[in-house]
Amino acid sequence: MNEVETKNEDEISLIDLFAVLLKRKWMIIGITVAGAVLAVLISIISLVLPPKKSFLPNIYTPKAQMLINDDKGSGASLGNLSSLASMAGFNIGGGGGVSNSSLATYLVNSNTIQDAVIAKFNFIEEWKIEKSPVESSRKALKKKLHSNFDDETGVFTLSFEDIDPALGRDVVNYVVELLEKRFKELGVDKNQLQKTNLEENINTTYNEIVTLQKQIHEIESSVQNVYNPYNTPSIVMDATLVKTELAVQEEVYKQLKVQYESLKVSMASEKPVFQILEYAEIPDMKSGPSRGKLCIIVTFAAFFISVFLAFLLNAIENIKNDPEAMAKLKGKK
Repeated sequence: MNEVETKNEDEISLIDLFAVLLKRKWMIIGITVAGAVLAVLISIISLVLPPKKSFLPNIYTPKAQMLINDDKGSGASLGNLSSLASMAGFNIGGGGGVSNSSLATYLVNSNTIQDAVIAKFNFIEEWKIEKSPVESSRKALKKKLHSNFDDETGVFTLSFEDIDPALGRDVVNYVVELLEKRFKELGVDKNQLQKTNLEENINTTYNEIVTLQKQIHEIESSVQNVYNPYNTPSIVMDATLVKTELAVQEEVYKQLKVQYESLKVSMASEKPVFQILEYAEIPDMKSGPSRGKLCIIVTFAAFFISVFLAFLLNAIENIKNDPEAMAKLKGKK
């Protein structure tokens, strides 16, 4: 008998709930429709207004991609950066060596690159930052500049969110250039560093050979035109010394060229530590906001608010119709 009574009470409760909704149906429909219309109007107005004045402007996210070799062995010489990164709140390496991808993330968020970007594009003035301009501009930039590393592919992605797609592209590409420069300065890629040193030494040796050849030519010309036979031995000795130095420089040049060609073959078979795959381009499609989703969310929110309001009004009405409840509210016993 108790189970039957409980079932009847549940059925009555559900009927009461539906009765409240039916009673306030026009209010629910009105609020829901008003919410949907308001959301659509807001979306339309945000599109009509200029990006800098719009309260809901289109956001564009240009991206650049780099290939980073995360072989810890290649970055072992950068172990001294680990403690520096830890002090800044970044983990760029474990016990097996420095992670080049984590190092890239650290460098993107470092003050050196952040300040260079802020100064390059005059963001302090552009964002109208007055209080603590240096620190505030860094925080604002970090909210817009993002980096991500894919462990499976080794691709490091750099992106920048802004209402101006061209500005976003320029910022990303500038950061890529700074990042590539910093990797070279830190000597992360030993092969690339060695290649650069060899190129410089080869160029220096070649210039020295050219200079010595000119000296020999000048000495030989002076021997032909000499008038004092007593000066001939000293000139011949000078020529011998220069030729000896020339022979040494030519041998050094040969050895450097052999090392250079060998290194090029080695580098061709190895994966580079840092390689730019794609520079950022001006995106022709916005990354946000999704105005369609916004309209749906606002419509559902308006519906649930209207339902809650319907039950609230019904509860208030029931209280007003209940003498005992009103007496309690008025403080009467």
